[in-house]
Amino acid sequence: MSKPVVATASLAGCFGCHMSLLDIDDRILQLIDLVEFNKSPDDDIKTFTKQCDIGIIEGGCCNSENVHVLKEFRKNCKILISLGECAIMGGLPAMRNGIPVKDCLEEAYLKGPTVDENKKKIIPNDEELPMILDRVYANHEIVKIDYFLPGCPPRADLIWDALVALVTGKPLNPAYETLKFD
Repeated sequence: MSKPVVATASLAGCFGCHMSLLDIDDRILQLIDLVEFNKSPDDDIKTFTKQCDIGIIEGGCCNSENVHVLKEFRKNCKILISLGECAIMGGLPAMRNGIPVKDCLEEAYLKGPTVDENKKKIIPNDEELPMILDRVYANHEIVKIDYFLPGCPPRADLIWDALVALVTGKPLNPAYETLKFD
């Protein structure tokens, strides 16, 4: 009997949600017994090698590459989970949403307090660089998301409970302690 296949990715975020996944500690060994990982920064598989049962995405979409990765996950995963506040609402990266992209780029490359080596006043603009979007988008604004696991980052126990419920077919009834943030 084959194990369910899980894929993960990090978009515009801090990678804290993946760290929270690793915070399940020794339960990671139980998880490896339950699932097979495919295309994840945790195993360094860069492309999908098969259809996946569960895709877990942390981070929102701030550039064209993020959108491409998210759409590939939707196409290659039966179930897609937005993990953490950046994936669900844009999180801290979305703080730029009220500022025009031009102003953000000028601040980063021309006017910022740490900028003094850019004497030619060049803002990177190469066709190989991902295009920056007009704002940071939550994942559900780009593709259909099946489950949302909140937190910044979500607690390891919530991630564990959700994955075990999904791969065993049991209902997800998280304990209050895994969802509270006080």
